[in-house]
Amino acid sequence: MERLKIPVDEFTSPTPITVGPEHSAADVAEVLKENGIRHIPVVEGEIPVGIISERDLRVLSSVKELNLVTASEIMVPDPFTVTPETPLDQVVYEMSDRKIGSAIVQDADGKIVGIFTNTDALNALIEILRGVVPN
Repeated sequence: MERLKIPVDEFTSPTPITVGPEHSAADVAEVLKENGIRHIPVVEGEIPVGIISERDLRVLSSVKELNLVTASEIMVPDPFTVTPETPLDQVVYEMSDRKIGSAIVQDADGKIVGIFTNTDALNALIEILRGVVPN
């Protein structure tokens, strides 16, 4: 069987919603809820410096008031990043191996251009299995 060579940007969610490090955890939780998303990059300018997941906020909310904590205090620093050209299978493998739910996609200048999540990976699998994606 021939290996498909599909770049991750074929299935990346473009222009993701982001927050700054100064935003409160309560603000982050509200943005996640309002937009129906589970992962949000933390950026300084357009450069990703961290990521926060819905799970991070759930754990935190049981021990602290979310309005007293900033995004920079709860984010996972140095998030997993890839370029738009990174092969899809490589990104999915790394996410599985690291047990993470997303990869930030950034351009050659380090600016965020998208986010690839577990949901995007499942959508890619569906299209591949249905034969929608060409070899």
